Amino acid sequence: MQCNAMHPFISMVFSLLAIIGLHVSVQSTGKPSEEGIERSFVSLLTVSNGLEWGLWGQREFCPTGTYATGFSLMVEEPVFWDNTALNGIRLYCVSRIKDLSDLNKKIFVQSDVGSWGEWTDIKWCPSGFLTAFQLRVQSNQGTIDETAANNIRFNCSGGSILQGDGTDWGDWGNWSPECKGRGICGIGTRIEEPQGIKGDDTALNDVRMFCCD
Repeated sequence: MQCNAMHPFISMVFSLLAIIGLHVSVQSTGKPSEEGIERSFVSLLTVSNGLEWGLWGQREFCPTGTYATGFSLMVEEPVFWDNTALNGIRLYCVSRIKDLSDLNKKIFVQSDVGSWGEWTDIKWCPSGFLTAFQLRVQSNQGTIDETAANNIRFNCSGGSILQGDGTDWGDWGNWSPECKGRGICGIGTRIEEPQGIKGDDTALNDVRMFCCD
């Protein structure tokens, strides 16, 4: 009897998983870089205002000979309670030549991402590659809703500054150091796993960038 009663529930769960999977696939704009790419990097960029909930995900690198010249964010729009704000960051990788085919392919890399939100439009450097970043973070709120990281800015080697379409809670911290090498080529993110009904979710807490020659 118990076994038969579970069938409708199991069917419903699989249906929900299928819908969620479809939803994620629709959000993707472009195609990910090959999994497991490792690359020699010449500098590691960090900021001092990231928070410490969650674990660091696997670092991911642009294909050899390419560098990040654009980015997009996974952002949860403000909700009534338990906001997570910034959930993920994608870096879009382009070769030194930067021909039109690179932009059309939209090759991206991302480390771990949170569970909420939608991917924003891609922001591209008018010239050059991403070379430094600044993170907007809400400090520890105690018993009030925590959001951790909310937005990010990047410097381009051509002189432009790009700001993401994140939320405006918290404050901007100091800029990371500038890249040694040609530009940013990889990323690692610190993500807190979902905390359940009684927990307070924060998703993305901190980020590291890697620079290559």
